[in-house]
Amino acid sequence: MTMQNTPLLMSRLLGRGAKLDPNEEIVTLLENGTHRQTLKTTWDRANQLAGALNDYGIEIGDRVASFMWNNYRHLELYQAIPSMGAVLHTLNIRLGPTDLVYIINHAQDRIIFADEDLLPLLEPLIEKIPCVELIVICRHGEGGESSFPNLADYEEFISNADSHYDWPDIEETSPMGLCYTSGTTGKPKGVMYTNRSTYLHTITQAMTDSMGMSALDAICGIVPMFHAMGWGIPFTASMLGCKQVMPHRFMTPQKLIELMVDEEVTISAGVPTIWQGIRSILEDNPDKYDMSNLSRLTCGGSAPPVSMMRWYWDTYGIEMIQGWGMTETNPLGTLSRKVAKRSHTRLTEDQQFENVAKAGLLMPGLEMEIFDDNWQAQPHDGESVGELLIRGPWICSEYYNDPQPDKFRDGWLLTGDVAKIDPEEYLIITDRSKDLIKSGGEWISSVDLENHIVALEGVTQAAVVAQPHPKWDERPVALVILVEGSNVTKELILEHCAEIFAKWQLPDDVIFVQQIPLTSTGKIDKKTIRSQFDEENYKLPDLRTA
Repeated sequence: MTMQNTPLLMSRLLGRGAKLDPNEEIVTLLENGTHRQTLKTTWDRANQLAGALNDYGIEIGDRVASFMWNNYRHLELYQAIPSMGAVLHTLNIRLGPTDLVYIINHAQDRIIFADEDLLPLLEPLIEKIPCVELIVICRHGEGGESSFPNLADYEEFISNADSHYDWPDIEETSPMGLCYTSGTTGKPKGVMYTNRSTYLHTITQAMTDSMGMSALDAICGIVPMFHAMGWGIPFTASMLGCKQVMPHRFMTPQKLIELMVDEEVTISAGVPTIWQGIRSILEDNPDKYDMSNLSRLTCGGSAPPVSMMRWYWDTYGIEMIQGWGMTETNPLGTLSRKVAKRSHTRLTEDQQFENVAKAGLLMPGLEMEIFDDNWQAQPHDGESVGELLIRGPWICSEYYNDPQPDKFRDGWLLTGDVAKIDPEEYLIITDRSKDLIKSGGEWISSVDLENHIVALEGVTQAAVVAQPHPKWDERPVALVILVEGSNVTKELILEHCAEIFAKWQLPDDVIFVQQIPLTSTGKIDKKTIRSQFDEENYKLPDLRTA
């Protein structure tokens, strides 16, 4: 007997929740109240959107970009574009204009869907993105305008299309999503997700031993939908029929906590700074908010403090789930639960939280190893350190139209993370590629900053390193050596960087020094630089110019 060889297509998953629980809600926070529509309405509108895109001329494999917050229309794009065989390219609204222009042109996006309040960020790009034929404006009553020559209103764009679209039968390896990572040096690199990879990722994410998402959940995805496909949560929630609660642009801890309480959210996902901010509000108002519905908070982007994870559990019985992943891993790689194995039921709470502090256990279907510089696998003893490699059915095998052979070897993705694996198979990240800075869950390339600073006349050398930050986890600080007699100032360097970098990527401080430590091979010795910081005031007394 043989089994049916049915292709693993997102169109077979994404309408399931709407069919099973059609009257459940998608809730979006807006300036004045909330926008609410049912799962069935959302799926019907996704069908309309696909029909409208097809009528426009979007074909299988074409790239359609979003420049949007987390809201109901963005979810309609998530459902429609992959299901019709096109590719949803989620543009990171936090990137500077130089990177955005490169990404849009490299992807050859034909259409951009943009929330109206974000149009001013697109305006400087308009003359530089000839591949874009149309901008579709998603209006929320805020009056945004654009000078782009070909514009459409979202509601008018889909209004004449049928609420039923015949999803095409395509190869399961057909692309469906495109995300660019700026987590390495040089230009951003595109990671193209396929129907098959995302189908498998979606089902895995719903597993009990994974995030444990269920049709019973009301989920508030705070992680941006432009960031590694919102960690895949919109797809999994659509498959299951969860209530989805979306914050749109209202991302302050106060707004988020009110939204989660009002909408009886049971699970949420975001970076540690979000949960730190919400914790502060709860500590200041211990009896104001009913947190009884919230059971899990998934935390990724950077490691959350154990003290915070413990606080949520001790105070409210809320489990914090730590995850590790990358854009290149779709992104779910490992997860750490408070009790992850049957044998862990016999551990003390202190021991359980020691495990939660680790990056986690590998998701089913994936493999990971740590290798030394001689390409030798290291033992899983919790002591041996090496570069983390990972492979599996939703792991990137190459970058989109951008060969990077040094990132892939023998079927493995070289993550650039330095790690160890303990005898219980927990991943423990010990360091990251030394040229990368992770701030608020977003990557900043220190080498790109260094190269730009050195390009300024009057600068001879620059080193950018990460320094701990109480809110953003890490922030960049620049050490600069000037040509003798140069009148370059800190303000001039920051203005120079702001020409091509987004505001959040700029160094927090520029420190002028006489020398920068070098390794024996003449490279900047960032390990030594970091060790000479005074962590209390983020200064370099040992290196500062007298």
